[in-house]
Order: sequence, then C-alpha cells, then structure tokens
Amino acid sequence: MQIIKLSATDSTNLYLKDLMGSHSLEDFTVVIANDQTMGRGQLGTIWDSEPGKNLTFSVLKKMSSVNFPNLFMLNICVSLAIYSALKKLNIPNLKVKWPNDILSGNAKICGILIENILAGNRIHASVIGIGLNVNQISFNDLPKVTSLKLSLGKSFDLEPVLNSITQELKLIFERCQLEGTLELEEEYTQLLFRKDKPSTFKSKEGEMFTGIIRGISKEGKLMVALEDEVSKEFNLKEITLLY
Repeated sequence: MQIIKLSATDSTNLYLKDLMGSHSLEDFTVVIANDQTMGRGQLGTIWDSEPGKNLTFSVLKKMSSVNFPNLFMLNICVSLAIYSALKKLNIPNLKVKWPNDILSGNAKICGILIENILAGNRIHASVIGIGLNVNQISFNDLPKVTSLKLSLGKSFDLEPVLNSITQELKLIFERCQLEGTLELEEEYTQLLFRKDKPSTFKSKEGEMFTGIIRGISKEGKLMVALEDEVSKEFNLKEITLLY
C-alpha cells in the first residue's frame, strides 16, 4: 500500500484527485496530511482539525472490479470499516448517523466525504476522505464532538490507527465481493443512530417534525415513519436529524 505523507495541504481529497491525473496509483493509495487547511464535510461543511492531533486522510478505491448494486453501498462499506476499527480500540457506544458520520454516544468522532470519479457513465474510482478526531480535546465550542482521547482518556499513536482503518477498508471490500451486500446492509441498518426511537427532524424548508428512523431504502435514502406509521424516504439534502 502506498502512503503519501504531507506536512500540509488544503484538502487530501483534492490532492489525491489531482495526483490521479498525472500518476498511475495503486488501489488503496493513501494521502495523509499533518495539517489539512480546508477539510470538507458533507454539504460543504468545514472539518475543523488541530494540526498533528488527528487523522485527516484520503484513500483511493479503484472501482473497476467492484460490483455494487447502488452507490450508497460505498457509504455502507466505509462506515462499517471505520466502525470495526474503532470497536477494536474499545471506543464506546459506536453508531452511524446517516449517511456516514460515526458517533460515540451522541458525539461525532469521525466524518466521511466520498467523491466519485466518472469514466463515461461508470464510476472509475472513488476518493474516500476520512477525518477522525484522535488526540484533540478542544473543538472551539462545537457541540456534540468527541475524540479517541476524550473517549478513553489517553493519547494514541496516529500511524497504528491509520493502518487499522486501511486494513478494515480492504477487508470490507473483500467481504462485499465474496459475500454480497445483503449482510452488510443489515449490519449498517442495525448501527443507525436513533433507529426505532422518536426523533426530531428539520426539513429543507426549515419545518420541524417528529418521526422514527426505520432503516434505509435500496438507494440509501433514510426511511422515516411519520404519523400513523406512514413511511417516507428522504435523501441527504431533504432532511436533518436534530435528535
């Protein structure tokens, strides 16, 4: 596995995508930065990370040999890989907040941003951006954020944690190819944060409503039971879970 270490960059996702244009890269090539100055999350949010304290990296996954039934399966695989790596570190109360934030208890510990590179109408490769809070303990008053150090009260060597995550990524893609996707979809569904619990949501129009998360659709939309158990599916831009 090729690992490219940078002292600083604006975004490891952008760096890796630019590198793909001029170099032939191995599957699971990793770009990791000590300081990522413009890290991004879902829907254009900023990933705030203290230099040298966390893991901010991107992984190249070539998709030519991968046969997914839908694009959301990639989110499922990455989420489960990170969940598995953190579970082995004994991080408590791990859940996946749809679509792919990893929580410890009610607090976010890891964010994922997946960007696909197309070749015609097929996905040629995916760039998997991962931001994991490791040794940072102050987050500028951001609500509901935690780290490995805050969870377990000790510092971590970053390199073994990185190696564990990349190994779990390889294993989960192997499982997907050998076993199919059904079991992985079920595992992901069972890990959903606030599944089967009354929760408050906000629509894209700003309206608040109550519902119960029941699972995800085949396309990866969030399935929410509303009043009288009427079920509705929402995509990422249509709904925000407020707890």
